[in-house]
Amino acid sequence: MAKVKQPLEENGIHRAKMWEIMMYALNNTSTNTYMMVVGYISYFLIGIVGLASVLAGSIVTIMRVWDGVTDPFVGMMVDKTNGKFGKNRPFIVIGQIIMFATTFVMFNFIPKMGTGVRFVAFIIIYMVYILGYTCQCVVTKSAQTCLTNDPKQRPIFAMCDTVYNIILMNIVIPVIVTDSLVPKFTLTAENNAAEIASLVAQNPALAGIVEKSGGSLSAFYNPGLFTTMQLMFGGLSAVFAVCAIIALWRKDNPKYFGLGTTQKVGIKDYVDTLAHNRAIQMLVVSASTDKLFMSTMSNSTVMICLFGIIFGNYAAFSSYSQITSIPICLISILLMNKIARQMGQKASMLVGTWGGIIGSIAITLFLFFFNPKGDASKFSLPAFRLIRPDTWGTLFTGWTTTALIFVLLVIAWSGVQALSSSIVITMTADCADYEVYRTGKYVPGLMGTLFSFVDKLVSSFAPMVAGIMFSMCGFTDHNPVMGDPVTPGLRMGVVFCAYGMIMIGLVCNLIAMKFYPLTKEKMAEIQAEIGRIKAEAAATVSYTHLTLPTKLEV
Repeated sequence: MAKVKQPLEENGIHRAKMWEIMMYALNNTSTNTYMMVVGYISYFLIGIVGLASVLAGSIVTIMRVWDGVTDPFVGMMVDKTNGKFGKNRPFIVIGQIIMFATTFVMFNFIPKMGTGVRFVAFIIIYMVYILGYTCQCVVTKSAQTCLTNDPKQRPIFAMCDTVYNIILMNIVIPVIVTDSLVPKFTLTAENNAAEIASLVAQNPALAGIVEKSGGSLSAFYNPGLFTTMQLMFGGLSAVFAVCAIIALWRKDNPKYFGLGTTQKVGIKDYVDTLAHNRAIQMLVVSASTDKLFMSTMSNSTVMICLFGIIFGNYAAFSSYSQITSIPICLISILLMNKIARQMGQKASMLVGTWGGIIGSIAITLFLFFFNPKGDASKFSLPAFRLIRPDTWGTLFTGWTTTALIFVLLVIAWSGVQALSSSIVITMTADCADYEVYRTGKYVPGLMGTLFSFVDKLVSSFAPMVAGIMFSMCGFTDHNPVMGDPVTPGLRMGVVFCAYGMIMIGLVCNLIAMKFYPLTKEKMAEIQAEIGRIKAEAAATVSYTHLTLPTKLEV
């Protein structure tokens, strides 16, 4: 039997076209593209600005706090915006312009400044960059409410978002950064002595790093790496943003805002929401806690240490990322389609959380008891590259037992855990609908920014946590790089940062979801009530329109 096509609007439910959801999800990918570039900022601060590793981590933390502080103000602006270009699209444009301009200045001009002004210039430019980042990030949450309110459609965003981010982080970044840019910008004592000497003259702090590496200099301390990444990934982010704007074009209008009318909201409304909306309260607790530890795990320095030092084979990182990406995507899509779309988003969060806890325990134990301890021969992967068909035949060769077990564990863990990490954004839209149901107020900007504020505030500690951990392991003046020796302390610190700490956040998920009220059944009730109110309002308008001439004639 052929599947019946659902109408775009019926009984208070308004749906998006499939291509609109798929393209709109690229808005989050757009901001994540910049996030991946800025993820290497601690190396930039150490190698170009000239800060100690702990101070660099602290600066990144402070900037993330500033990032969180800007969220409520941008959210209020989104809630108050109802122009001819929509509520959300202008902020995507503004965000893109600011992010590109500030990162261009940051990576192209700061290295050429005097040592006395680099730090101040970086702080100012980075603060402005965060404003742009916030503008676009807020839209990721707020625009979902007007894109679709169909409970079965909203998880599609999470599915697309998961796939895009896995491709970005596991394929695009490793292929471009690890396979291409890092080898290109790594400076060796034999071939680049003059260039190394010039960089050391600009930043004397590099002298100790060069000495420890035998006269060479890692690409992560080369300004050329950052200028190239800025142009490549800034352009890619802009393409994603344009796709998101096109996807929102039809739905970004008052017809799809809350009860279908424009309204004024003020500080009193925000205070009431913060105090009484139990759904967003619990979602913030759930998402922000495990985000801290997920951010620590994905920290670029942690991954460099895990593959480059603990496994002794950083080149395997690119193969690992590409080998695992497709299976993780398939598992995530399958589970999200079966659980989130059929059982509801809260159920999806719980399943992903339990899977994440079990998987984290398994990987942590494996790394402690079967860790290759820096012997590259014990951690070998095929030289597989998705974009190179000539390497596909190597997929079944070159494996070591340790590498195979690790990869299988990560695939299973990541595929299931993605249910909880990806569904959070669409759950924010549910919280906004709950507020419309509870008070009649449409404040998606507040919902998004409240979530983002706490999320960023908590996750801002990730670079500092990693920096403190590495400092305790003896890396006080620079971050660990490939070639550094494996010590028991470093091995324990890296494993704990990568897979151990996430369990704390996942347990917090379980506690928060115990009090989260928006089950599948509750969301059906909410959408039905909103639809009823909008239908009554439309009928009233129609009745007034029909009877008005009669009244005037009388």
